[in-house]
Amino acid sequence: MSIDLWSLYSKMLNSRLMEEFITQLWHDGLFSGEMHLGTGEEAIIAGVVSHLRDQDAMALDHRGTAALLMRGVDPLLILKELLGKPDGLCGGMGGHRQLFSKPHLAASSGIVGAVGPAAAGFALAGQYLNPGSVSVAFFGEGAMNQGMLMESLNLAAAWHLPVVFICKDDNWSITTESDAVTGGDLNDRAEWLGVPGRSVDGRDVTQVWEIAGDAIARARAGEGPFFIRARCVHFEGHFLGYQLLRAVRNPVREMPKISAPLTRSFLRFAGAPFRDRVSGLKAVIGAVLSTLRDPRGAPDNDPVKRKRKDLVPDHERLQALEDDIERKVGVVVELTLTEAAS
Repeated sequence: MSIDLWSLYSKMLNSRLMEEFITQLWHDGLFSGEMHLGTGEEAIIAGVVSHLRDQDAMALDHRGTAALLMRGVDPLLILKELLGKPDGLCGGMGGHRQLFSKPHLAASSGIVGAVGPAAAGFALAGQYLNPGSVSVAFFGEGAMNQGMLMESLNLAAAWHLPVVFICKDDNWSITTESDAVTGGDLNDRAEWLGVPGRSVDGRDVTQVWEIAGDAIARARAGEGPFFIRARCVHFEGHFLGYQLLRAVRNPVREMPKISAPLTRSFLRFAGAPFRDRVSGLKAVIGAVLSTLRDPRGAPDNDPVKRKRKDLVPDHERLQALEDDIERKVGVVVELTLTEAAS
């Protein structure tokens, strides 16, 4: 199987435009609750999903929209689901974190680490029902500290299951830098449980495609599970409205909401010892400064822009492709807005 950069770019761009539209609807108040997007993960998802066959399965985390779109799920069904419509993908009952599509053998969960048991279950079923099939699990690096994911890695190794574990590592566990709460190296941790692995630049779809292809082929051949750690950047932080990004992007409006209660707490006579208050204040300031240093806006960290550079020489084909994708997304946008108004 040879790499098709045009197909990979098409998948990434379509996903990016759809999630930008979801962002707009969320800010307009049409979707309730938190919203976790895969913007910044497109190269990881595209590089893996492009190797999957009809009988392969996907276990997804709370950022499942991009993978479902790239797998071929009708985007209008997803958007109707987010709107809570009864004819949505899951009857309007799942929201964005509990999406599933039986025809595509794909299921997501808002429970951190739950993709491990789901992927192991998919793989075990595949061994009996569809020999040669594989399952993939997508999760963040924070999930590597959850017991059920560790147990799933162990079980996959012990039972030689055809599952590929994809760790999307942006080094942030919500508002905490992951290195501060994770001991050791994640690849070593997987290997100690019997699952070999590789690290990859998750911003480069070509690298992901190559390593994922080898891992999936290995699993199909009965050689057992594999672990891939892919570094990436979440452009919107953990979720839309991410507190640290709000403070950095609009300090005049947002910082008083943080500094005022911190100052009141710091100056109170009762409460924690003074040294503990200083420690807490340093932690908050450190998190904000880390966000300031976080190069989320750097073009080189955007997987869609990076791959587009490789296609620019064939300008006419690129323009035609982008026009076609924008047209198709525009149709879905119009249909969704009509649904939202009804």
